[in-house]
Amino acid sequence: MDAALKRHPLLVTALAPVIPHLLGSAFNIWYNMTVVDPLLIAAGLKQRFIDTVIVWNPIAYLAAVAIWTYLILSLRPAFQRLRRAENVPADQLNRDRRRLVHLPWYGAAISGASWLLGAIAFLVSLAITGRPMNAQLFWHLPISFGISGFIATTQGFFVIEWATQWGLFPLFFQDARPDRLKGIRPISLRMRGFMWAVSASVCPIGSLLLLLFAPPSPGTNPLLFGVFVGVIGVAFALFSALLIGRSVAEPVDELREAAQAVTQGRLDVQVPLRRADEFGALIGEFNLMVTGLREKEQLRQTFGAHVGRKAAEEILTRDPGLGGTEQEITVMFVDIRSF
Repeated sequence: MDAALKRHPLLVTALAPVIPHLLGSAFNIWYNMTVVDPLLIAAGLKQRFIDTVIVWNPIAYLAAVAIWTYLILSLRPAFQRLRRAENVPADQLNRDRRRLVHLPWYGAAISGASWLLGAIAFLVSLAITGRPMNAQLFWHLPISFGISGFIATTQGFFVIEWATQWGLFPLFFQDARPDRLKGIRPISLRMRGFMWAVSASVCPIGSLLLLLFAPPSPGTNPLLFGVFVGVIGVAFALFSALLIGRSVAEPVDELREAAQAVTQGRLDVQVPLRRADEFGALIGEFNLMVTGLREKEQLRQTFGAHVGRKAAEEILTRDPGLGGTEQEITVMFVDIRSF
């Protein structure tokens, strides 16, 4: 996967939301077949549900794919020019950089809107038939779309973020720091922790509570069904935690190894990660610090070759600045006869 990400980073980023949405759709289909289908008792409701699936799914998926494809293709001109080491106009490059940083948010917005509108569309489609609807449908259809949408949106967000940071950031931010880009709203560490808490606890527990208060669907065992949904929620929560943990642990490990190298006297190390969050700022400042230490060491060695290392260190340590200093000194002149 890492090799494919390096060879085709734009394609991998474009395909990043596919698996999360397939998993969300699989849960949605299973839930509808198991819980919702037995509730479609009135004549014509089941056929209307099938017709809505046939009409809504192509519309929703095509619209979401079209918007997502447009966002990805908008990065392609700059991507190709950067790969060929060609110059990209500054305004275009900054615009594409901002779009790249916000790409996970765009993906989450597209996904969340699609699932939310899907729940509304199915309820409205069934309601306008004029046939009596089981009240449980107003519980279970939103639960079906809500849990499925949560799976697709959260997992898609983190996978897109991973793909952009490892595949596209090194190219688009070769000579710039993402954290210093103006007009961006990257996900902060606090927000990342909040999303993990929601993913790991609130959503699985919330799903179980919804199932607890929702009237049981005919033909289902509420206890076993609730346990199954809870297990699925916890599994995806753990996967979210794995992705979040990797995004936090990796820069910490990189910084730790680089710091150890500096303590051993290696001043040529640089942390190559490109991040737009707090880790990006920390990594950028660390790299600047190491660069400053390296330049100071080079100056000390060069200066010390002419005035002596001890004198050079004292001058560099005191750093009188451009204004200079006034001191009383004693100078001894010695003339060696016949030298």
